[in-house]
Amino acid sequence: MIDLTRLPHAPGCYLFSDEAGTIIYVGKAKDLKKRVTSYFQKTEHNAKTQKLVERIVSLDFLATTTETEALLLENNLIKKHQPKYNIDLKDAKRFAYIEVSNDPYPRIGIARKRSKGAAYYGPFVSSGERDAVLRVIKRTFTLRSCRKLPKRACLRFHMHSCSGPCSGAISPEEYRVQVERAVTLLKGKGSEVVKQLRDEMAIKSAAQDYEKALSLRNQIGAVERLSERQSVERPKESDQDVIAYTVADGMVSLMVFAVRKGTLIQKQEYSFEAVEEFFEEFLVQYYADHSPPTELILSGEIDPALSEYLAERRGSDVQVTIPKIGEKKKLLDLVYINIELSFQRGALKTGDLQASLELPDTPHVIECFDISHLSGTSMVGSMVQFRDGSPDKKNYRRFKIRTVEGIDDFASIAEVVTRRYQRLSVEEADMPDLIVIDGGKGQLSAAQQVLMDLELEIPVIALAKREEEVYVPGEVLPRRLDPKGVALRYLQEIRDEAHRFAVAYHRLLRGKKMKGEK
Repeated sequence: MIDLTRLPHAPGCYLFSDEAGTIIYVGKAKDLKKRVTSYFQKTEHNAKTQKLVERIVSLDFLATTTETEALLLENNLIKKHQPKYNIDLKDAKRFAYIEVSNDPYPRIGIARKRSKGAAYYGPFVSSGERDAVLRVIKRTFTLRSCRKLPKRACLRFHMHSCSGPCSGAISPEEYRVQVERAVTLLKGKGSEVVKQLRDEMAIKSAAQDYEKALSLRNQIGAVERLSERQSVERPKESDQDVIAYTVADGMVSLMVFAVRKGTLIQKQEYSFEAVEEFFEEFLVQYYADHSPPTELILSGEIDPALSEYLAERRGSDVQVTIPKIGEKKKLLDLVYINIELSFQRGALKTGDLQASLELPDTPHVIECFDISHLSGTSMVGSMVQFRDGSPDKKNYRRFKIRTVEGIDDFASIAEVVTRRYQRLSVEEADMPDLIVIDGGKGQLSAAQQVLMDLELEIPVIALAKREEEVYVPGEVLPRRLDPKGVALRYLQEIRDEAHRFAVAYHRLLRGKKMKGEK
């Protein structure tokens, strides 16, 4: 029995633990006694909160002097304990950055994770836009992209798209000037780069170095074209974050537009299960890792303590605006439009698939397995995960088949499915809403038997390539979904991605085997 009598009427943080003593939720409160008591007095909670309450076995709390202190403490406790029932603040799409290394001759390339010893610019919403920016910058400033300096000049040097630091064709000082110009452009200061180039071009022309002057003129043209392509101008000069969200089927779809000095520089998408006070929790976690702007444009008011928290993080006041009309309202509406465009595609896919397969719940998270081999050698398995209609590549997994000799797809499927869900069970991690097996009735039976042995009740189906038939447990004949329907196309997209991922791993292992690597 949880003792609520010792809770004070004071601000602070509360920690709920399960029977194993693991902290499963951390929350903050203006009044600890009132907030914590409400969990056990209210009869109606959303689905996730209801599951949380059912698992609470013990309670601890930390009182603070102010609610702002409670917000700061809450964020630190969440980061330390990573509780299961707090929102999992992961970007729905991991956008890539342009990376500039810190070598004597810095390289420029693409990175999805930030690490020490390099500078990062972005993230870029569009991979096409990112690649275009990178391509122009590499060619314009002739920066190297190789991870390790070769011993002699490569093809890029002979094509005049790299300045050839490997061959000593450019001094470190000259190369550094080019890097600094590229970085200035990546920071959105194209006009500053153009001025530098024009000044240098005038000097070269006066010295009758017309070849270099022509090269500089070409650089100016490339920078101007790139600056025009990148800019999305807004009439205001302040830094703004525009945040909006929608809630449907127990899931939050949230988007952040970052507007800096009048330019829309990035868009970030988040999707997570709805919990009580999720928006405040999101803002605390988000601005623990991001510097708050001068102005926050939202659709509703936030707690005054949260405003103090943002001001403390920034070092000055953060204006919170809830626009009703005008340019700021148009910006907020634009975020809502983007939420619909981005997340509704996934809702259409998952909704149609749920209806077509008569699933009890919406298949937000789908995991698909495939087996690949060449004449029975280098047998490998792959698992891809799709979340709300899109691939979630950070949760892809690949498997070397350990227990199967020769060609046996059924046993191989059984092995990888066992390894995947046995591990998730031990870690008490979230299970998918649907499992898809690339294959037919035999592969489905093998996966189904594993789930029964593990005592897991997860819907599972198989999709056979030849006739694109869907096998469902308990049904003698396969189902034929509408070949032009969203559901079948979505299943094919998932199956094809699992196959691609498996084949890529198989080729990697074969390549290593041919080279004598382990």
